Amino acid sequence: MSAVQVYIIRHGQTDWNVEGRFQGQTDIPLNATGRGQAMRNGELLAHILADRVGDFDFVSSPLGRTRETMERIRAEMGLDPKLYAVDDRLKEICFGEWEGHTTAELKKLFPQRVKERARGKWDFIAPGEHAESYEILSWRTGAWMRSLEKPTIAVTHGGVIRSFFRLFGGLDPNEACAMDVPQDRVLSVNIAEGALHWL
Repeated sequence: MSAVQVYIIRHGQTDWNVEGRFQGQTDIPLNATGRGQAMRNGELLAHILADRVGDFDFVSSPLGRTRETMERIRAEMGLDPKLYAVDDRLKEICFGEWEGHTTAELKKLFPQRVKERARGKWDFIAPGEHAESYEILSWRTGAWMRSLEKPTIAVTHGGVIRSFFRLFGGLDPNEACAMDVPQDRVLSVNIAEGALHWL
Protein backbone atom coordinates (compact mmCIF):
# COMPACT_ATOMS: atom_id res chain seq x y z
CA MET A 1 0.00 0.00 0.00
CA SER A 2 1.62 3.22 -1.17
CA ALA A 3 -0.62 5.73 0.62
CA VAL A 4 0.54 6.32 4.18
CA GLN A 5 -1.24 9.55 5.15
CA VAL A 6 -5.00 9.63 5.55
CA TYR A 7 -7.17 12.33 7.16
CA ILE A 8 -10.51 11.04 8.37
CA ILE A 9 -13.48 13.13 9.49
CA ARG A 10 -16.68 11.96 11.12
CA HIS A 11 -19.79 13.61 9.67
CA GLY A 12 -21.15 16.62 11.53
CA GLN A 13 -23.80 16.35 14.23
CA THR A 14 -27.38 15.31 13.47
CA ASP A 15 -30.50 15.57 15.62
CA TRP A 16 -30.35 11.81 16.18
CA ASN A 17 -26.83 12.18 17.58
CA VAL A 18 -28.17 14.73 20.05
CA GLU A 19 -31.07 12.44 21.02
CA GLY A 20 -28.79 9.42 21.45
CA ARG A 21 -30.51 7.37 18.74
CA PHE A 22 -28.87 4.47 16.93
CA GLN A 23 -28.37 6.03 13.53
CA GLY A 24 -26.58 3.36 11.54
CA GLN A 25 -27.36 3.54 7.84
CA THR A 26 -30.56 5.58 8.25
CA ASP A 27 -30.07 8.77 6.25
CA ILE A 28 -30.41 11.61 8.76
CA PRO A 29 -29.32 15.15 7.73
CA LEU A 30 -26.88 17.42 9.52
CA ASN A 31 -28.25 19.97 11.97
CA ALA A 32 -26.95 23.54 12.31
CA THR A 33 -24.21 22.47 14.72
CA GLY A 34 -23.11 19.74 12.32
CA ARG A 35 -22.89 22.15 9.42
CA GLY A 36 -20.65 24.43 11.49
CA GLN A 37 -18.44 21.50 12.52
CA ALA A 38 -17.97 20.50 8.87
CA MET A 39 -16.98 24.02 7.88
CA ARG A 40 -14.45 24.33 10.71
CA ASN A 41 -12.90 20.98 9.77
CA GLY A 42 -12.56 22.29 6.21
CA GLU A 43 -10.79 25.39 7.50
CA LEU A 44 -8.41 23.21 9.52
CA LEU A 45 -7.55 21.00 6.56
CA ALA A 46 -7.01 24.01 4.31
CA HIS A 47 -4.52 25.33 6.88
CA ILE A 48 -2.75 22.00 7.37
CA LEU A 49 -2.44 21.07 3.70
CA ALA A 50 -1.93 24.51 2.12
CA ASP A 51 -0.45 23.90 -1.34
CA ARG A 52 -0.47 20.08 -0.91
CA VAL A 53 -4.24 19.76 -1.40
CA GLY A 54 -3.74 18.50 -4.95
CA ASP A 55 -1.84 15.47 -3.66
CA PHE A 56 -4.97 14.09 -1.96
CA ASP A 57 -7.93 12.02 -3.11
CA PHE A 58 -11.29 12.85 -1.50
CA VAL A 59 -13.82 10.10 -0.72
CA SER A 60 -17.03 9.91 1.31
CA SER A 61 -19.54 7.42 2.57
CA PRO A 62 -22.58 7.64 0.27
CA LEU A 63 -24.97 8.67 3.06
CA GLY A 64 -26.34 12.20 2.96
CA ARG A 65 -24.83 13.41 6.24
CA THR A 66 -21.33 12.42 5.13
CA ARG A 67 -21.75 13.86 1.66
CA GLU A 68 -22.95 17.21 3.01
CA THR A 69 -20.01 17.23 5.43
CA MET A 70 -17.59 16.53 2.58
CA GLU A 71 -19.11 19.23 0.38
CA ARG A 72 -18.86 21.83 3.13
CA ILE A 73 -15.27 20.79 3.84
CA ARG A 74 -14.30 21.11 0.19
CA ALA A 75 -16.03 24.48 -0.13
CA GLU A 76 -14.03 25.79 2.84
CA MET A 77 -10.87 24.52 1.16
CA GLY A 78 -11.68 26.49 -1.99
CA LEU A 79 -12.45 23.33 -3.99
CA ASP A 80 -15.42 22.33 -6.12
CA PRO A 81 -17.81 20.85 -3.51
CA LYS A 82 -19.02 18.08 -5.83
CA LEU A 83 -15.70 16.66 -7.05
CA TYR A 84 -15.14 13.68 -4.77
CA ALA A 85 -15.68 9.92 -4.86
CA VAL A 86 -18.06 7.82 -2.76
CA ASP A 87 -17.40 4.32 -1.47
CA ASP A 88 -19.99 1.98 0.07
CA ARG A 89 -17.31 0.47 2.31
CA LEU A 90 -17.31 3.70 4.33
CA LYS A 91 -20.99 3.39 5.31
CA GLU A 92 -21.81 3.25 9.00
CA ILE A 93 -22.38 -0.08 10.73
CA CYS A 94 -25.94 -1.31 10.15
CA PHE A 95 -27.95 -1.65 13.37
CA GLY A 96 -30.94 -3.36 11.73
CA GLU A 97 -34.17 -2.99 13.70
CA TRP A 98 -32.42 -0.91 16.35
CA GLU A 99 -31.95 2.11 14.10
CA GLY A 100 -34.00 5.10 15.23
CA HIS A 101 -34.22 3.93 18.86
CA THR A 102 -32.48 5.14 21.99
CA THR A 103 -30.87 2.70 24.43
CA ALA A 104 -33.70 3.36 26.90
CA GLU A 105 -36.26 2.38 24.28
CA LEU A 106 -34.31 -0.73 23.34
CA LYS A 107 -34.17 -1.88 26.97
CA LYS A 108 -37.96 -2.11 26.82
CA LEU A 109 -38.18 -3.66 23.35
CA PHE A 110 -35.20 -6.04 23.46
CA PRO A 111 -34.11 -6.35 27.12
CA GLN A 112 -32.19 -9.62 26.70
CA ARG A 113 -30.42 -8.47 23.55
CA VAL A 114 -29.36 -5.22 25.22
CA LYS A 115 -27.83 -7.25 28.06
CA GLU A 116 -26.09 -9.46 25.53
CA ARG A 117 -24.62 -6.40 23.78
CA ALA A 118 -23.37 -5.02 27.11
CA ARG A 119 -21.24 -8.16 27.52
CA GLY A 120 -19.33 -7.47 24.29
CA LYS A 121 -20.19 -5.04 21.51
CA TRP A 122 -17.51 -6.03 18.98
CA ASP A 123 -19.17 -9.30 17.93
CA PHE A 124 -22.77 -8.33 18.68
CA ILE A 125 -25.29 -8.22 15.81
CA ALA A 126 -28.60 -6.40 16.35
CA PRO A 127 -31.81 -8.07 15.13
CA GLY A 128 -32.91 -7.39 11.59
CA GLU A 129 -31.87 -8.02 8.02
CA HIS A 130 -28.44 -6.68 7.00
CA ALA A 131 -27.44 -5.85 10.61
CA GLU A 132 -23.69 -6.04 11.24
CA SER A 133 -21.29 -6.51 14.10
CA TYR A 134 -18.21 -4.31 14.45
CA GLU A 135 -16.20 -7.35 13.39
CA ILE A 136 -18.15 -7.58 10.12
CA LEU A 137 -17.86 -3.82 9.65
CA SER A 138 -14.09 -4.06 10.03
CA TRP A 139 -13.84 -6.46 7.09
CA ARG A 140 -15.03 -3.82 4.64
CA THR A 141 -13.39 -0.82 6.34
CA GLY A 142 -10.05 -2.58 6.55
CA ALA A 143 -10.30 -3.56 2.88
CA TRP A 144 -10.98 0.08 1.99
CA MET A 145 -7.99 1.39 3.95
CA ARG A 146 -5.66 -1.19 2.43
CA SER A 147 -6.86 -0.35 -1.09
CA LEU A 148 -5.73 3.29 -1.00
CA GLU A 149 -3.15 4.26 -3.60
CA LYS A 150 -2.46 7.88 -2.63
CA PRO A 151 -2.93 10.24 0.34
CA THR A 152 -6.63 10.57 1.07
CA ILE A 153 -9.18 12.71 2.90
CA ALA A 154 -12.28 10.71 3.86
CA VAL A 155 -15.59 11.55 5.52
CA THR A 156 -17.25 8.64 7.26
CA HIS A 157 -18.96 7.59 10.52
CA GLY A 158 -18.24 6.94 14.18
CA GLY A 159 -18.41 3.17 13.92
CA VAL A 160 -16.06 3.14 10.95
CA ILE A 161 -13.52 5.24 12.84
CA ARG A 162 -13.78 2.91 15.84
CA SER A 163 -12.94 0.00 13.54
CA PHE A 164 -9.82 1.85 12.34
CA PHE A 165 -8.62 2.26 15.93
CA ARG A 166 -9.02 -1.49 16.37
CA LEU A 167 -7.46 -2.49 13.05
CA PHE A 168 -4.64 0.03 12.73
CA GLY A 169 -4.23 1.41 16.25
CA GLY A 170 -4.27 -1.92 18.08
CA LEU A 171 -7.02 -0.85 20.48
CA ASP A 172 -8.80 -3.58 22.43
CA PRO A 173 -12.16 -4.44 20.76
CA ASN A 174 -14.26 -3.39 23.75
CA GLU A 175 -12.30 -0.15 24.14
CA ALA A 176 -12.69 0.60 20.43
CA CYS A 177 -16.47 0.10 20.60
CA ALA A 178 -16.82 2.37 23.62
CA MET A 179 -14.54 5.21 22.53
CA ASP A 180 -15.90 8.68 21.91
CA VAL A 181 -15.52 9.84 18.30
CA PRO A 182 -15.69 13.64 18.03
CA GLN A 183 -17.43 15.33 15.13
CA ASP A 184 -15.41 18.54 15.32
CA ARG A 185 -11.92 17.03 14.92
CA VAL A 186 -9.81 15.53 12.15
CA LEU A 187 -8.16 12.13 12.63
CA SER A 188 -4.68 11.76 11.18
CA VAL A 189 -3.76 8.19 10.25
CA ASN A 190 -0.22 7.28 9.20
CA ILE A 191 -0.44 3.69 8.00
CA ALA A 192 3.30 3.09 7.75
CA GLU A 193 3.78 4.04 11.39
CA GLY A 194 0.48 2.65 12.73
CA ALA A 195 -0.13 6.10 14.21
CA LEU A 196 -3.61 7.54 14.76
CA HIS A 197 -4.14 10.88 16.50
CA TRP A 198 -6.69 13.69 16.60
CA LEU A 199 -5.77 17.10 15.28
